[in-house]
Amino acid sequence: MRISAYCYTNRGGRDHNEDSVRCSAEAGAFVLADGLGGHGKGEVASALAADVLFEGCAAHPGPEELLELFQRANGAVLEGQKLPGQEEMKTTAVVLSLAGERAVWGHVGDSRLYRFSGGTLAQETRDHSVTYMKYLGGEISYMDICHDDDRSSLLRALGKQPCKPEAGQAVLRPGDAFLLCSDGFWEYVYREEMLADLLKAETPEQWAQNMLLRHIRRAPDGNDNLSLICIFAEEEP
Repeated sequence: MRISAYCYTNRGGRDHNEDSVRCSAEAGAFVLADGLGGHGKGEVASALAADVLFEGCAAHPGPEELLELFQRANGAVLEGQKLPGQEEMKTTAVVLSLAGERAVWGHVGDSRLYRFSGGTLAQETRDHSVTYMKYLGGEISYMDICHDDDRSSLLRALGKQPCKPEAGQAVLRPGDAFLLCSDGFWEYVYREEMLADLLKAETPEQWAQNMLLRHIRRAPDGNDNLSLICIFAEEEP
């Protein structure tokens, strides 16, 4: 299987970027972490977690091993909290490992993974947020998630105990595509638009650029940091 990828991160309308992205098509390892604004040193937390997750992800863990890897990343953030000024830092994270005919992913928080396979684009991760619980409980619609007042209230993150990540896996087939993204991106680009832009793209970079054009037109001044990783899996030439 030939893997190609494109990653992008931007501070948006904020003073600095608290997102961390790690991306290697050669290793089949992809990590996106979003440091929590308002908790101090979010960029440090996201970098610590991303480094641990990326190193472990390159070894292509199974779902259970990936959950253990998240615990190690959580330990790294907790250790970092011992330094002055970093006591409250936290981060979300989403990871993807591609090897052979298997895709394995995991996440904690509200950074997302979407998977395109068999003509359908599905959100494979469930946000660990108050808003997503309201959606699962039928209080709001799926589209309301992007605008609900509680969307930034997270129930799980790296940097606190207990750490409760989730993991999944699927068969990797030629023609599959993946999108990892932070909430600063998915709040302004909807799943139907992601699919439409994917179907028009010949490369991961084209897919990303198509979606970023939508984001630029829709995001307000002062919008959050935004990051994404687009990945294509294709037959070897």
